[in-house]
Amino acid sequence: MPRHMRLGLFLLGTGSHVAGWRYPGAFDSFQDIDAVREIARVAERGCFDLIFMGDNLYADPAAHPSYTLRLEPLTMLAALASSTTHIGLGATVATTYSDPFTTARAFASLDHISKGRAAWNAVTGASPQAAPNFGRLHPNHAERYAIAGEYVDVVKGLWDCWAADALVADRVTGRYLDPAKIRALDHVGPHFSVKGPLNIGRAPQGHPIVLQAGGSGPGQVLAARTADVVFSVVQDFSEAQAQYAALKALLPKFGRAAGAVTVLPGVMPVVGRTDREAFEKLALLQGYIDGSNALQLLSDRFGTDMSPYDLDGPIPDLPLPDTYHSFSRAMLSKARREAMSLRDVYNLIAAARGHWVLCGSAESVADTLEAWFTGMAADGFNIMPSHFPGGLVDFVGLVVPILQERGLFRSGYAGRTLREHLGLPVPDRRE
Repeated sequence: MPRHMRLGLFLLGTGSHVAGWRYPGAFDSFQDIDAVREIARVAERGCFDLIFMGDNLYADPAAHPSYTLRLEPLTMLAALASSTTHIGLGATVATTYSDPFTTARAFASLDHISKGRAAWNAVTGASPQAAPNFGRLHPNHAERYAIAGEYVDVVKGLWDCWAADALVADRVTGRYLDPAKIRALDHVGPHFSVKGPLNIGRAPQGHPIVLQAGGSGPGQVLAARTADVVFSVVQDFSEAQAQYAALKALLPKFGRAAGAVTVLPGVMPVVGRTDREAFEKLALLQGYIDGSNALQLLSDRFGTDMSPYDLDGPIPDLPLPDTYHSFSRAMLSKARREAMSLRDVYNLIAAARGHWVLCGSAESVADTLEAWFTGMAADGFNIMPSHFPGGLVDFVGLVVPILQERGLFRSGYAGRTLREHLGLPVPDRRE
């Protein structure tokens, strides 16, 4: 059976470009549900597999606008469930600053509300700035992943506490539930003690889809063991191929086939009808950059105060930080490979927060995406428009039809659930 490309939409209401909200006609708030609904309608018209909303748990006026001021993800996606019919709805809930019972219940509820379209991005929470908001210290990298591994197991265990046919609702006999098909979890582990069961029935998908974005060694192991979709940070085709192959090679160790996990590199496409038009759009966006914001993003991502360094000098010798491993590795590798200055890197940070920027005509963008897909560097892409709605409208109107004409991407939805879009079976209930 031929592979088909998967497309996710990374939803930041002001766009992935740090100054995308300044582009003429762009949405300038991530608190406007009507604007978010319009974005979702365009993505569903383009037959995207899912919308994905990242999250953070603190406000920094110097950070990206959509991370500083935003709607809470799960309530926003519940609202989108009523105005969409097919597209998957994914959100981040960090394992470091939440509890498994609440997370399992919330995503099961979203799966019922959306009729099988929910997805949970299980991340550890990389930012220590969040810790004071919860009255605790930020765990180190190893501890965060130890917590996350147990957390995901507990969530999946809670989803399995109910059989799909536990609800009887027999009006004649008055029997509402079959107690034999509901069980407690009774989990006791190093980090969590959770009785269960949930007070919500088995989700339409069995398990809502699990997303993961960790790029470190422990992150890759967690993804190979537990994730259905993995978001990656890449800048180079050969590196993307190597990362893709390495993750797929881990899957058999956990009894999983290569097709069990979908790998979606993040990419910010800037699309025009010609290359010149596309580069003019990118130049306009870059002209809006506030250097202090870009430098703050750079410091956050590298885990080091970058202000003392010469922006026009070489990249300093920086160790990998305790946060953002995949981002740091990709950016430092690219910078050293291409002899970039710190200014070059911070311009890339401002453009797409360190993700891959793909600028050109619709035909050239489609060519590149096809080459990465057929070259086994990706199973599809997490599309990160520079601004909304224009950046997404350009991609859906210009690039998607080319991918469809080439037989690489669907022209319509064949199923209703996110599992069906991804070609994944409903998991058996674990005993």
